Amino acid sequence: MNDRERFLATMYYRERDRCPWGEMGFWPETLERWHKEGWPEDVELNRFLGFDRLREQVDVSLAFVPPFKEEVLEESDKYRIVRSDIGVIAREFKGELSYHMPQWLRFPMETRDDWEKEIKPRLNPDSPGRYPEDWEEKVRRWRQRDYPLTIRMGSIFGWLRNWMGLERICATFYDDPDWIQEMMDYLAEFCCACGRRALEDLDLDYVLLWEDMAYKSAPMISPAMFRRFMLRPYKQLTGFIRDHGVELIIVDSDGYAEPLIPLWMEGGVNGIYPLERAADMDPVRLRNRFGRGLRMLGGIDKRAMIAGPEAIDAQLAYVAPLLREGGYVPWCDHWVPPDVPLKNYLYYVKRMKEASLSPDEFLARLR
Repeated sequence: MNDRERFLATMYYRERDRCPWGEMGFWPETLERWHKEGWPEDVELNRFLGFDRLREQVDVSLAFVPPFKEEVLEESDKYRIVRSDIGVIAREFKGELSYHMPQWLRFPMETRDDWEKEIKPRLNPDSPGRYPEDWEEKVRRWRQRDYPLTIRMGSIFGWLRNWMGLERICATFYDDPDWIQEMMDYLAEFCCACGRRALEDLDLDYVLLWEDMAYKSAPMISPAMFRRFMLRPYKQLTGFIRDHGVELIIVDSDGYAEPLIPLWMEGGVNGIYPLERAADMDPVRLRNRFGRGLRMLGGIDKRAMIAGPEAIDAQLAYVAPLLREGGYVPWCDHWVPPDVPLKNYLYYVKRMKEASLSPDEFLARLR
């Protein structure tokens, strides 16, 4: 089977040779470490690890057009205060890892006036540059592909949270619910409009949505809030996607997002990742609760990759029933962090491949 056939067979519980082999991503510092530990500089990582090509993302931009001007507003020997391309001003501390959390100082959307004058004008779906100039040439190439193809089609809560800050968006649900609903409805329309051409020109394999709307122990808003404000925009967006022939719609949310899964599914989503184990996102429990209607990617505890062979074997033994059944792709439960040694990750890859090729034999050898 080629990579596309294998991925689709896995997601739709069809006969296949094995589950796909791949990874969500890697911290830059992880890759720097691994080069020092034996990954050759001149060998592409997927080839080095023997991974499939799990996805290519079509380059349709749903970003602000124009973006805010990125600039350094203040700098010392310990930190920089910067404005990002989405207008957020933050203090970034020097010497931190790539994905450290900065100190948020100011957000670009504090009032309705900011929405109307600063944010909404940057969300014109017809802005030039949302599609690349060589789109037609890329479409011809993508139509000949043998790997899965996806598009990112935006966010309903996560973007607003990024533009307003968590405290302000939570207060605005109560102080001005009509404005929140207006913005969420607009975002659904914007995402549909931006993705229309790609959905019409291509036979996409799945669509990715992004929210990141949960902490370690709970979602950022209640299921009741989701139902009141987000369910209608989700149904509009996922209905549009399905009307254009794409059935697989996967949402990206970190943290303990399980209480929101029934609402995402009611809203038309049928997949989720990355299933952070430290946040108790247990892929086996989720399969038992939600059945085959929920596809999953991720759920391999990064802490096991840090700990070594025994912990890695235990993780793979736990998810072996999912490897056998389908609807699941084993990934690290987020990007692989730099405290995972290369030797441990290579052990994981070897054992993951063995477990996916023959889950029952893998389990028998562990007994």
